[in-house]
Amino acid sequence: MKRDAIKKRPLSDTTLASLEPEDKDYRERDTGGLYFVVQKTGKKSWQLRYKNEKGTWSWKGIGGYPSVSGAAARRKANELSEKLANGDVLETKKHIKQQQQQIEGQKFSILMAEWLDTRKSAWGATTFDKAQKSINRHIIPKFGERDFTEITPKEWFDFFQGLQRELNIHTQVEKLTSYCCNAYDWAKFQAKINFNPIGGMTKHLDKNKNKKNMKAVGVDELPQLIIDIRNHHQRKLAIGLELMALLFPRPVELRYATWDQFDFDKAIWSKPAEIMKKRIAHVVPLPRQAITLLKELEQYRTESELLFAGRNSLSKPISDNTFNMALNRMGYKDRQNPHGFRHIASTALNNQFSDKEQVVEASLAHIKKGSKGSYDKATHLEERVGMMQWWADYIDNLVKE
Repeated sequence: MKRDAIKKRPLSDTTLASLEPEDKDYRERDTGGLYFVVQKTGKKSWQLRYKNEKGTWSWKGIGGYPSVSGAAARRKANELSEKLANGDVLETKKHIKQQQQQIEGQKFSILMAEWLDTRKSAWGATTFDKAQKSINRHIIPKFGERDFTEITPKEWFDFFQGLQRELNIHTQVEKLTSYCCNAYDWAKFQAKINFNPIGGMTKHLDKNKNKKNMKAVGVDELPQLIIDIRNHHQRKLAIGLELMALLFPRPVELRYATWDQFDFDKAIWSKPAEIMKKRIAHVVPLPRQAITLLKELEQYRTESELLFAGRNSLSKPISDNTFNMALNRMGYKDRQNPHGFRHIASTALNNQFSDKEQVVEASLAHIKKGSKGSYDKATHLEERVGMMQWWADYIDNLVKE
């Protein structure tokens, strides 16, 4: 049936069933604002024409024909018209899509991903990867699908305290609360929330009574530790551990060290910003003993540019647990870890050079606090040359005694 043959409205069931498609989609008014839509494909449906809250004409789909009959479509159109008369707003597909997008955008997993993206340029690849894995393991399964504006401070507190007490991961919880707190701060400054539900929480969580970020033996045990390192059956690992003691870098800095960073003629190790915790390049004076060890290490050099390449890849370093496991097998489990060499050196250097605190801090690649840290860019390199040689000689003398 052609639409120009329509004789009456509302449209009869016979008319609805027999209306033929044309080259273009078309609408035929049924009654009031209700229209019957015939697409050029032959598909038929119902739409209501109405004025939206902005005063402009819009269309609201009511359903497909014949699943929605003429009588059913008219009843639905009357119900919607009554809602409009009462000032209600009709939900269109566009509205529903916008609401879904808003709900999706307020998931905590989305907020965390957005905040993590802001840290990529500030963190090294290893730090970023560790943070992301920790978040995905502990935070996202619990809160990832939640609206971050609706998670209460008590929910966060109970969750973090539960991690502390059930898994005994106090240090990791400290990092996780920091990540979440910073993500909420970022949301606050993006005008997505008005307050941070995690702010001030850490002071109320359990304190880590067994915190051992820097497991380190005392100076009295250092001579035996050096002897044990030098007697280790894997000479390459022994050299790495002794370099840890002599140069006290962060373990990741030595793991990612490459041969082109070392200048034996100038006796320096130039650590690039990308392997440094604070993303600031750092130069380390090399004492004679360190150069001797590095030249010995060259005998084990492979095609890799890394001093300590992994077994399965020339472009990736050894695992961050390799040096730690070596110490454990030497009998120093829970007593000494690679990071602990920084603690030993810091203690000894501060005792010996108590009047040169900033030089010691520079040796440890620490950024000075306060305004002085912002403007004083001096690295105290000349003074650190003598300090590093003193430390290497001090270790040698301890072993000789």
